[in-house]
Amino acid sequence: MNRAEKARKLFMSGYNCAEAVVGAYSDIFGTEIIRAAEGFGGGMGKMRLTCGAVSGMFMLAGLKYSKGEPKDIETRTKIYETIREMAKRFEDKNGTIVCGELLGLDSDGNNGKKRPCIGCVEDCVEIAAEILNLDE
Repeated sequence: MNRAEKARKLFMSGYNCAEAVVGAYSDIFGTEIIRAAEGFGGGMGKMRLTCGAVSGMFMLAGLKYSKGEPKDIETRTKIYETIREMAKRFEDKNGTIVCGELLGLDSDGNNGKKRPCIGCVEDCVEIAAEILNLDE
């Protein structure tokens, strides 16, 4: 099973979008990362802001590159650049990184399901695999 399939399976079993993205890499980063991602689902606590799958993808960049050193500007710069590249690739494919826009919410918050979450989960896992080379 590849990472996108694993993420799809996690999402379909009830994990939210952010949990599914990071969960696809739990063999590398441990299962605790799934717990850390829970609040990011639904566009940050279901506020429909930054897509949870995108947030999960960003977390993977931090896990790969961060040394946890507060004054390590070089590492922080690398992570920020990586996150901007990931966001650009996702936005180029989907038009936005905003959950509410991806879902096609109208001004009353009615969900038009313009972009199913499972597709966002798969896109984020694939982008992370390409940019972060986590399987090497």
